[in-house]
Amino acid sequence: MIELRPYDSLGGANHGWLDAKHHFAFAGYHDPARMGWGALRVWNDDTIQANTGFPPHSHADMEIITYVRDGAISHQDNLGNRGRTEAGDVQVMSAGSGIQHAEYNLEAQTTRIFQIWIIPDQRGGAPTWGAKPFPKGDRAGRFVVLASGIEGDEDTLPIRADARVLGLTLAAGESAEYVFGDNRYGYLVPAKGVVEVDGLRVQAHDGAAIRDQASIRVTALEDAELVLVDTAP
Repeated sequence: MIELRPYDSLGGANHGWLDAKHHFAFAGYHDPARMGWGALRVWNDDTIQANTGFPPHSHADMEIITYVRDGAISHQDNLGNRGRTEAGDVQVMSAGSGIQHAEYNLEAQTTRIFQIWIIPDQRGGAPTWGAKPFPKGDRAGRFVVLASGIEGDEDTLPIRADARVLGLTLAAGESAEYVFGDNRYGYLVPAKGVVEVDGLRVQAHDGAAIRDQASIRVTALEDAELVLVDTAP
């Protein structure tokens, strides 16, 4: 089953400095039918204006993955971590027993991100933060694991969940296949471009909620950049 979640159907709020769209219930957006998908709890499509950002705030017991689509995001936290993550790259924060952090767009241009929250397998644990570059050329025509808590996934950012976050770029006319394990949930969003997922047309920023599928085949109708999350129920 693949269910299309059109961008226009998403919740959200425009705060001026932040224009946020929510694929699942979040903050002031309440939708009992969209409380998550498997262990995936949040997928926010955020546009952050130049020289603005999120002031210090706290998280606990959540795996928070930030995929930067345009611009860059700068992170700092109460553990002393600081970093700047550029377009195409990824940062991961395992909130664990609790962490306070801030995220700012310190650039002269607009920053656009996907922020993805995945429920961890266990509560607590020491909080951590990390970032890693993922050149788009390395994922041309194939899914590349960006963050994972699945044994055997190498050269990825670690998360504490039975889940993986993958990236893919396709030129117009190209296709790629992804094979799921048994009883998995998938959620796919194009950052750019238009694709077909097993024949279903999915435009930039739409969501495709996938369940009970052994595999999917993604074909680009125009040059495309995609993110896919694969989680346990």
